[in-house]
Amino acid sequence: MRNTMLSVLVSVWIHALLVTSHVSTGRNGHGLIGYGISMYKPLCAFVCRDVLSTSKLNCSEHSHMSDSMSMDMHMGSETSPSCYATDDAFQRTLAYCMSTHCREEAAWDLERYWSLNVAGKQPDQPLPKATYQETLAEITSKPTVTLVLGEELNQTMAVSEEDYQMSYNAQGLFEKMEVNHETYGIILVVTGAAIPIACSLLRFIPFPATTVTRFDAWFVNPPVFGSRHKTPIAGLFHMPTRGQAFFIFYLLAINIILSAAGFQSIQPNSWFPSASGSSGEIISYFSNRVGVLSFANIALLFLYAGRNNILLWLTNWSHGTFLLLHRWVAAIATMQAVLHSALYLHIYIHNGEHTSESKLTYWIWGIVATLCMAILLPTSLLPLRKRAYEFFLAWHVLLSIFVLAGSLWHILARFSRQWGYENWIYAAIAAWGFERAMRLGRLARNGVKTAKVTVIDEDYVSVHIEGVTGSGHAYLYFPTLTWRVWENHPFSVASAMLPSSSSSSSSSGAEVIDVEKCGSSSSSDSSSRASKPHLSTTTPSQIGLTFLLRTKAGVTKALRAHGSLPVLVEPGYGPHADLSGYPLLICIAGGVGITACVPYLRAHAGEAKLFWGARSQGVVDAMAGSLQGVETETFVGKRMSIGEVLRKELSAGWGEAVVLVSGPSEMADEVRCVVGELGRGGKGMKVKLLEEAFSW
Repeated sequence: MRNTMLSVLVSVWIHALLVTSHVSTGRNGHGLIGYGISMYKPLCAFVCRDVLSTSKLNCSEHSHMSDSMSMDMHMGSETSPSCYATDDAFQRTLAYCMSTHCREEAAWDLERYWSLNVAGKQPDQPLPKATYQETLAEITSKPTVTLVLGEELNQTMAVSEEDYQMSYNAQGLFEKMEVNHETYGIILVVTGAAIPIACSLLRFIPFPATTVTRFDAWFVNPPVFGSRHKTPIAGLFHMPTRGQAFFIFYLLAINIILSAAGFQSIQPNSWFPSASGSSGEIISYFSNRVGVLSFANIALLFLYAGRNNILLWLTNWSHGTFLLLHRWVAAIATMQAVLHSALYLHIYIHNGEHTSESKLTYWIWGIVATLCMAILLPTSLLPLRKRAYEFFLAWHVLLSIFVLAGSLWHILARFSRQWGYENWIYAAIAAWGFERAMRLGRLARNGVKTAKVTVIDEDYVSVHIEGVTGSGHAYLYFPTLTWRVWENHPFSVASAMLPSSSSSSSSSGAEVIDVEKCGSSSSSDSSSRASKPHLSTTTPSQIGLTFLLRTKAGVTKALRAHGSLPVLVEPGYGPHADLSGYPLLICIAGGVGITACVPYLRAHAGEAKLFWGARSQGVVDAMAGSLQGVETETFVGKRMSIGEVLRKELSAGWGEAVVLVSGPSEMADEVRCVVGELGRGGKGMKVKLLEEAFSW
């Protein structure tokens, strides 16, 4: 009875030591637990040593509670690696325990364990004085004394089956839980990348066009609720489309499931003895689980965030969609980090160790990372992003750096590089580093160019940049225009050729939309009119980009005061979709959104029609040369009847058609609703919706 009570008390003490141990150092691991890193294999050998490590040896020193974690600590004593490597009683007892419990293990595996772990688990430690087989040969008779857990080990002893089983259960189940944590983290990242790729590959399967139209109209394109997608709800957030919502629901569901699945409790357990109950065991496992999943989600959210996101190249999902997913994954990761921190705070307070533990480096950096994530969440809401975008961006980057640094140092200070937890953060750093390196590469390829600014009217200017090629949209930096030299804005590219001169007053055929600050047009009493092709005589074109900007505030407004200025160009984003399979292209444009439509209108081999609502006649005249030969109807200062236009054009019997919209958010939402309504209406409708827009 006395021995049993002593074993329980020692087990409780060991559990407290394990839970509240300041740091854990050891040899560097490579990979993740269960994927290149094993914690306790062969388990039987680790269990034998774990039981013996609670006992004082003849060479153990009196404990002064030093900060050196290269020693195993016992009640009132410390044992150094050199002591373990030379103590005969310890090594013979360990060898005898291994021989009786590791009969299924290969001899070479036991010898490898012996050389690496008898003295401890440090990268630089003495080898044991004899091999496993040599030590085993020194034992001439079966030990007659059974070691009492925690008492002095001064001769060759047997390990009690009760003590062995308690440690076996503890270490075996703990490693199983850790493997589960890492497995579930891998599932998150792999499915988070693979599902978008798989969904995008579906477009290559030749489903009937009417089926695709109806499916998109019901399950992909409409907002989840209501009729607004690009227009913010109450100015606070954008309503996802149903297609986006399906994947967001998956991310939420898989995180909830993986956070709650696969837990076990086992008794007897030397780390979580029955005195503390199984609840403490499950809380510890759950806290570790959400910590690992938070790290996995951090890697995923950094992958989603970049404009050089590799998934943009492998899928047909837009950058706006990935930014939306980035925000949702960030919210999930933040909640998991807060849970991880709160639960461990509870554990340490419960064990009376919070005062000492909270002063340690790993604890401080963990709090830094969690707080930064918690601050990032509310400061990334839409109203702040729109009203102070540059402040938001700088603040976002700064706190994100602290999240990565805090998470990394939290792990390195707590576990060194033993268990591979830091690899999740390295993955996030790699994704971010790749994205930034690609930006620098695009900038370096073009060098510093000169932007020539032409004022069109009180609302618009055109910007011409010679010697640069690109399609889709480009990010422009004007380092002399503001002290924020890193500030950049995206603008849609309409053409990559500049006429060297023109006999007309219109702008050249390369125009661009400010996709970041595209505003809504105002209405007036002007009537709609059909524009005719505007002919101009030009000399041979030259390579370059022209951008058409609406000057509202900030950088675009400041451009009006400059005739020319230095510019850095980061081109080649958002390549145009292939619409060659559609006989009819209908472009609905608003304001400078016209420039995103021009490349499609020029390249389309079938019938192409443009319906363009503009604020002023000046921008219409400026674009006349670019729209030569395009069937165009403009609405200057007047609201376009989008429903009437689309119903008329799509009922003309062209077969398959694609509707491209580029303009203010209200216009984009109206087009989305009308196309969805027509697609759901049946009657053999075959129509695809394509939206060109920047997302905040």
